Amino acid sequence: MGRAYEVRKASIQKTGAIKAKTYSTFAKEIYLAAKKGVPEIESNVFLKRIVDKAKKAQVPSDIINRAIDKAKGVGGEDYHEVIYEGFGPGASTLIIKTLTDNVNRTVGMVRAAFNKVHKSLGVTNSVAYNYDYLAIISFKTDKEEEIFDALLENGIEPIEFENVDGELTISVHPNDMNTTKDIIEHIEPNVEYELDEVGMFPKNKVDLNEEDLETFDKLYKMLDEIEDVTDIYHNVNGRD
Repeated sequence: MGRAYEVRKASIQKTGAIKAKTYSTFAKEIYLAAKKGVPEIESNVFLKRIVDKAKKAQVPSDIINRAIDKAKGVGGEDYHEVIYEGFGPGASTLIIKTLTDNVNRTVGMVRAAFNKVHKSLGVTNSVAYNYDYLAIISFKTDKEEEIFDALLENGIEPIEFENVDGELTISVHPNDMNTTKDIIEHIEPNVEYELDEVGMFPKNKVDLNEEDLETFDKLYKMLDEIEDVTDIYHNVNGRD
């Protein structure tokens, strides 16, 4: 089974602090997508995709609308995407994606988490070179050959294309994600994506001993509790 199929498929939690962070993360991502392009859902394909994902995650419409309004200039927030790279216990590495309106606050909190377990942040590309930047989707279909041919006809060569028990997993370059979805949705109009993610995926994974795994889990938990952190990518086996 290929690397693409090993990525996280955990459903978004719907309770407590996790629910609040999910809403906050989607709001920031919607804001960024609207800010970078036209702040209208039907005129901005990237914004439309994120809004569709937010709705699937049951993010309330008022949160979605407020985020788009902010991108139009209503409200004073200005979010930036900042990525940090770090070294965990053993041979583990982490890439931390954040959306923040205060970079100094965010880097301070991220650095503090590493310091508490006596680990450190790295410089740009000290970790990222061991990861692939990919767009990955998976869904149920019996039209594998038709989809594959259509992708090639439109100039898209999948990095990975694998069908396991009727579930097709495709990984492509992130720039090809929207075109890939358009092709799939033309062939499968009612498609339901089991996985829909653009992110950093490790070229190789590592095993940690019990002590290092405990330290890694502690570090991951602290990072995940930082409100500005939206995604954490890592190379540790058994911790998708």
